[in-house]
Amino acid sequence: MTAPSLSLTWTDHVTGRQGHLVVDRLVRGVASGGLRMREGCSLAEVAGLARGMTMKEALHYNPDGPAGKYIPLGGAKGGIDCDPRDPAAYGVLVRYLRAMRPYVEAVWTTGEDLGLTQDVVDRAAAEAGLVSTVQAVYRLLDDEDAARRRLAAAFAVEVDGIGLDELVGGCGVAESVLVALDRAGVPQEGARVCVQGFGTMGGATARFLSRAGLRVVAVADVKGTVFNPRGLDVEALLAARDAYGTVDRGALRPDDQELAGDAWLSTDAEVLVPAAVSYAIDVANQASITARWIVEAANMPVLPEAEELLAHRGVTVLPDVVVNSGTNAWWWWTLFGDVEADADAAFAHTRRSMRDLVGRMLTRAETDGTTPRAAAHAIVDDRLPLITERFGWYG
Repeated sequence: MTAPSLSLTWTDHVTGRQGHLVVDRLVRGVASGGLRMREGCSLAEVAGLARGMTMKEALHYNPDGPAGKYIPLGGAKGGIDCDPRDPAAYGVLVRYLRAMRPYVEAVWTTGEDLGLTQDVVDRAAAEAGLVSTVQAVYRLLDDEDAARRRLAAAFAVEVDGIGLDELVGGCGVAESVLVALDRAGVPQEGARVCVQGFGTMGGATARFLSRAGLRVVAVADVKGTVFNPRGLDVEALLAARDAYGTVDRGALRPDDQELAGDAWLSTDAEVLVPAAVSYAIDVANQASITARWIVEAANMPVLPEAEELLAHRGVTVLPDVVVNSGTNAWWWWTLFGDVEADADAAFAHTRRSMRDLVGRMLTRAETDGTTPRAAAHAIVDDRLPLITERFGWYG
């Protein structure tokens, strides 16, 4: 792939905090990618995430499949180096969006990511003078008013107390797990899962897997790891978490155990789902992992050197660019009109799309004798030239 189209760093004049924006690639003049906030967020991290967004968009473009109204965009990402719990964080977010307003209005469509929720992003965007964080894509729509009403209606949908916008990503991660189990001939019922991170993506993934019959035996948050070999009460934990995914320990059952923060790594489970921060699994701690599959719900949770060692030990990593791409795709399926503002329709479309995409990736990996990540990259390499040929470099 080529160098990013745009890469910049902003410094907040009030706090000295820095924020970054990387537009990796434009397609039809627009790039898509969320905005994260975390202490230590760097330009290199944001650039890697932006490249991942280019890949996610390309992976959901099937030039030979049934025609949908949504045509993929380019990839971008924003990041702010600040702890979202810092009392000054919201002001930094507003000023960042005010500084990035020309890009959001013209080329960058964004939304929630690590450390931020969509309602907070929307509120800050309004204070920054933006019509919407996805307004750059409006010119590509056939009927902007209808599309905006459809997306607003979708964001208003809740299923058992959790918003549809939170759930679709977890639905995609869960479907990725189920495809891997099915292809390996491992029964879903009772298969053990550990989820690291219990925020938007981790919580939704745990719900879908639990309801599919899998046993969620461990959940890790900033306070440590909650463990029960017979399975945790996922719904009770979801009801007891705060806005940052931290579970109130008062909701635990008598036989639930509280373990150390890094205990999730060595949990006895078939599936490990890192759904929190990037770079969580490194060369040192990968040796503790006994799971057969690592399914990347977070962005870039497994370092490349660690993944190589895991592969030698027979541990399969299902990569983030495929596994957690459902949220981004759902936004555009809904906005462009491929999916209505309905939970059942959204989940059905997400499951079909993810099952097809994960299946193609695993088949390509088997055929080429490579890892799933290498197979995903190969699929992207096949598709990007077609996207460029059909839509140009910049639109």
